[in-house]
Amino acid sequence: MTKTALVIGATGLLGREVLKEFSEAGWKATGTGVTRANPPSIMKLDLLQDGEIEKVLDEVKPDVVVHCAADRFPDSVAQNPSRARALNASAPTKLASLAAARGTFLLYISTDYVFSGRPGEAPYKPTSTRDPPNTYGQTKAEGEDGVLEATSGAGSDKILGVVLRVPILYGSGERSESAVGVLVDQVVKAQDIRPDKGEATIKMDDYAQRYPTNTEDVARVCREICELYTKKNKEGKGGDLPRILHFSSEDRMTKYQMCELFADILGAPMDGLERYRPDEEEAGKEGVKRPYDCHLDTTELRELGVNVSTMDFTGWWRRELRAFRH
Repeated sequence: MTKTALVIGATGLLGREVLKEFSEAGWKATGTGVTRANPPSIMKLDLLQDGEIEKVLDEVKPDVVVHCAADRFPDSVAQNPSRARALNASAPTKLASLAAARGTFLLYISTDYVFSGRPGEAPYKPTSTRDPPNTYGQTKAEGEDGVLEATSGAGSDKILGVVLRVPILYGSGERSESAVGVLVDQVVKAQDIRPDKGEATIKMDDYAQRYPTNTEDVARVCREICELYTKKNKEGKGGDLPRILHFSSEDRMTKYQMCELFADILGAPMDGLERYRPDEEEAGKEGVKRPYDCHLDTTELRELGVNVSTMDFTGWWRRELRAFRH
């Protein structure tokens, strides 16, 4: 019998790939969106509207739900924390409770920003103490707590709620959807800057360590987790599985280093970009605080037999930016 997956936030950067991954793996996959809904494959769902979650769950009757919807931009969260908290914490908690009541497995996508990222602390294990450095990380941590608590009554033989933490993402789509893709536009923009004429350069962070991870890899991991956990639940052995997991690439680089790579691919000079390296005390003073290093330990996934291989960052971007090569 064909299993059914419901992907919440299926019009976003990650959600699109998750929906595609389940569909191509033979699942009956349905997504949800708000402004970009496209029935029947993408149903309209406003998570903040009363009654809509129940309606979608009862119509789709999914075996698994993958929750990708979030306000994932720290600056946006800082500007409207109440809305972000409703979307990142309250909505997934309610979704988890409703899914659990129907016996449906839920995978909640969280972030490495639930950790402080202070120098010397990484890599973080799923059991490491959380200490979010900003409001975005705090709302996601609250979402984690809500999902785990709402699904804690499943029994000793099964697990209905799992948290998957991931780092900064990149993938196919509009470059503005990803903090990595935006850097390509910055490299292009910098070509019009003339430092020799006294024009101001673009300051680019060469301090914070990032581990950019491709959405296709995350989507595969989501599917494998869902398949493993639903199988173990059916066998009555799900209760022994971990409820918090980490996935990340091992590609470590700063935003400035990413820009250097993009400039090399595009054959563009770096004169319009300025290396910026604040010390720990200065980091975040002029805006939302970003952590130094939130590297995630993926040991738990490997021990479960989940494929944790990742795309080659440089190779993927060489293919993606082929239109800019002359």
